[in-house]
Amino acid sequence: MIEETPWQQALRYANRANPYPFYEELRKTPVARQPDGTYVVSTYREIVALLHDPRVSSDPRKCPVPAAAPAEGSVEAEAEPITEAVISLEPNIITQDPPEHDRDRRMMMPHFVGSPPSPDLISGLEPEIHRIVAGLLDDMRGKTRIDAVDDCAYPLPVTVICKVLGVPLEDESRFHHWIETALDALDFGPEAASEEMRSRLAGGRQAVQEFGQFAADLLDRYARQPGPGMLSAMVNEDGPEERMSQGVLASNALLLIFAGHETTVNLIAHSVLTLLRHPDALEKLRHRPELIVPAVEELLRFESSVQFWHTRSALEDIDIAGTTIPKGAPIFLAYGSANRDPERFTDPDELDLERRDNQHLGFSQGIHFCFGAPLARLEVQIAVGEFVRRVQNPRLVDDPPPYRHNQIFRGPRHVLVDIDGIRD
Repeated sequence: MIEETPWQQALRYANRANPYPFYEELRKTPVARQPDGTYVVSTYREIVALLHDPRVSSDPRKCPVPAAAPAEGSVEAEAEPITEAVISLEPNIITQDPPEHDRDRRMMMPHFVGSPPSPDLISGLEPEIHRIVAGLLDDMRGKTRIDAVDDCAYPLPVTVICKVLGVPLEDESRFHHWIETALDALDFGPEAASEEMRSRLAGGRQAVQEFGQFAADLLDRYARQPGPGMLSAMVNEDGPEERMSQGVLASNALLLIFAGHETTVNLIAHSVLTLLRHPDALEKLRHRPELIVPAVEELLRFESSVQFWHTRSALEDIDIAGTTIPKGAPIFLAYGSANRDPERFTDPDELDLERRDNQHLGFSQGIHFCFGAPLARLEVQIAVGEFVRRVQNPRLVDDPPPYRHNQIFRGPRHVLVDIDGIRD
């Protein structure tokens, strides 16, 4: 039996709750070629360099088929159907290179973060986010056990992103199902060829297509009758630049619906989990609530919501860390490993709510830096701050809690917490 690489071990579901020992081993070879021809980059300095390197493409269509075709039943062969389903959609800003990326991002940004004469769209949501969080905590009154995911981490960001985008909240159960089905069907590890994963592939492929059609139909509706939110504004864009095609609009709409809440769910859930595992930090934050801003940055570093990204490839040979990544090779950037790199962060496995110079990669860097970061930060600051302030004597029920299957968007499926009550 062939020994698995540290990267393959990190991708196994049994290690989802704690991939960090495998990342530590992986960092001994900062740029490590995997058996499938992928180059996994695991150290902070090298990832930052590649994030700013124009020789690295983010467009999966520019990554050629590996020279050696995948063997039948192999990880690569089994992973193809769901990956192809995603690539078959039109490009969005995550999977574009300049100049298309720069143009489309420039067109989208004002509708999300605001522009003169109304530059404060995100900060203007603060009262609404406070109201939602207060309502969720009020609904916990009388309970002695709560689920930090179902009762708080999920409903907050999904409600907010639906409001921002103009997606009817009553459609939440539909797109939540599509997202979960698609994510559960994507596997880059040694279990991709298992019977369980094979059974998920067809459903995941279908979910991607149905979700894409949902986004296209919503845009068509707003084209006929404009309404509130970012998607209506995008489809009725009348600026100086050429309007995005309907396919690109739909792909970006799908991205915004998904990314606008999925990573924030994981971050809120992991923040609660991490603080309950570190009672001293929890008490510090309770007594010094002004630390919530640096605390959220540290929680972003400590448990990265996006563990790695998988669509990048080399446009030409790249020499880095003593290794040559050949032209055309797929590149995986392991953010979760970089954020625990001792060459960049002192005592990286320690939680330090007052950590200085905390330039983590929780939102990536470079031209693909997450433009939803201001909204995510605001949501998590309010949700975690109010949880710490109002929830009395929270105790973890299961540690580790059950994790979701997906390796990229790593997060607990549930975080059960016993409590004594909810403060006013």
